[in-house]
Amino acid sequence: MHKQHHRTDDPGQPAEVVLFHQAQTGGRESLNALMEKHDGLVHAVVRRQVLGDLPYTEALQAGRIGLWRAIVRFDPNRGYAFSTYAWPSIVHQVWRAVKAHRRASGNEPDEAYSERQRMASIDPAVLADAWLIQDTLQELVTRLTERLQQIIVARYGLDGQASRLYREIGKELGVSGERARQLHTEALVWLRHPGHSQQLRSLLGYHSLDDYEWAEAETQRWLRQRGGRHGRT
Repeated sequence: MHKQHHRTDDPGQPAEVVLFHQAQTGGRESLNALMEKHDGLVHAVVRRQVLGDLPYTEALQAGRIGLWRAIVRFDPNRGYAFSTYAWPSIVHQVWRAVKAHRRASGNEPDEAYSERQRMASIDPAVLADAWLIQDTLQELVTRLTERLQQIIVARYGLDGQASRLYREIGKELGVSGERARQLHTEALVWLRHPGHSQQLRSLLGYHSLDDYEWAEAETQRWLRQRGGRHGRT
């Protein structure tokens, strides 16, 4: 049985692009090659994470799951570096392992621990690609209803124009300034919810257990103020 050799000499594609394509279509050798090549990225993430009592080897194992996920989902044609794409995926898996280990041991995080974790999760290589963060934010905003999209875009100038006041936004929508403010709050509650904002939070480093619990508490507080009504206007 002859060992399979993957072609990486396609003159129209860089060698690593070919490896990604092969890995994503079932090429085990290409997947292993990419995992080995980028394993240093996992170590870099783990060294920056606050691990608590989680053993380093377990953190590495979790990080490699994040690396594997990034490899099978990465699109080389998007134009950004694989390390930029993979970093939040690895961070997320390591932090999940830290959180699970801490819960299993009965240890709850204190405020100082949460702040150290937040700061340790922010990497300059990720934040330097501000367009990736903006792209992720814009994709998240498009998941809002059209009305709430208009409010967020206008309030924060996401259309390239100056930020508008509530009374200006209300005039555009045919509602009062106070109603525009209420809808703005509703949009923020939805955007901040852990079930919606995970990717953006991971990019920004705001994805600790405390961050998610705060967002959930804000959602519940807003629902109580609305009298428990669900849904979006």
